[in-house]
Amino acid sequence: MASKSIPITSNDEANRLLVESPLALLVGMLLDQQVPMEWAFLGPYTLQERLGAPLDAAVIAAMPVEKVEDLFRQKPAMHRYPASMGKRTHALCEYLVEHYDGDAVKVWRNVKSGDELYRRLRDLPGYGDEKSKIFMAILAKRLGQRPAGWQEAAAPFSDDTPRSVADIDSAESLERVREFKKAKKAQGKGKAD
Repeated sequence: MASKSIPITSNDEANRLLVESPLALLVGMLLDQQVPMEWAFLGPYTLQERLGAPLDAAVIAAMPVEKVEDLFRQKPAMHRYPASMGKRTHALCEYLVEHYDGDAVKVWRNVKSGDELYRRLRDLPGYGDEKSKIFMAILAKRLGQRPAGWQEAAAPFSDDTPRSVADIDSAESLERVREFKKAKKAQGKGKAD
């Protein structure tokens, strides 16, 4: 498993962390808004470095929310909106502790249907419709987690169009996703169009 990665950032260790740590992947997706995806998915690695220990939802949830915000604000800031994203990360970790014993992989492990996985993801703090569908596509396309009906539940992100982070498996595919997003933006459309 250590050799696998999701090659989104320019940091190999950060890319491996996204595969090795379910919490890192959830946090990276949470941060993936209003910043380049490379910056968002580097966030979990940066947070782990600043914590000085492996990412742990129970540890983060037990911290005062202000401390998490401070970690996000340290230079360089982890997001364009570090305080807001620090609060959202803290809320996500609290939710994981309350509903999944702090174990992020329990959000998707042994889920039988795409609809159930979508519901579980949609219930996470900071996860809306599109973010939940993209995360489902990441699980299916990059990690082989494919409950029955996932394609329908994750549509259109389940298709072969290079439209999201779920479609990145190389530097070349990262460039194709960037080009797709740029073209859609020029047309005044989103990546789901």
